[in-house]
Amino acid sequence: MSDRLEIQDLLARYSHAIDRNDWDALDAVFTADARIDYTAAGGIAGDYPEVKTWLAAILPAAFSMTQHLAATTQLDLDGDSATARTILFNPMVVRGEAEGEPQMLFAGLWYRDRLIRTDDGWRISERVEEKGYTKVL
Repeated sequence: MSDRLEIQDLLARYSHAIDRNDWDALDAVFTADARIDYTAAGGIAGDYPEVKTWLAAILPAAFSMTQHLAATTQLDLDGDSATARTILFNPMVVRGEAEGEPQMLFAGLWYRDRLIRTDDGWRISERVEEKGYTKVL
């Protein structure tokens, strides 16, 4: 049960780090050699340092506010490793030149993760986004 709670906390720390633009907090979420694939949602795929740099450049430039609402994780534990599939609802305020109401981008997707237990606790060693939908209003 404690592994499940630690992994749940890890997934929440990811969301909070992204939404606060606290890129260094991601160092306690991913392994240093993690592979991340955000291509299903129009992002990049690469190793953790490359993707961290990309997130720091792209997200604040494209969105004035984001919320990563992760819920309903299907978790399969196997000793010091685990796999997870987590639903994500992600509303984001789009930056732009237009006057009036800001545009909202709504994304529904899943995170498919491989996790490992490290000396510093659970970390994501691989993350792949699986796209459900996007809608701009």
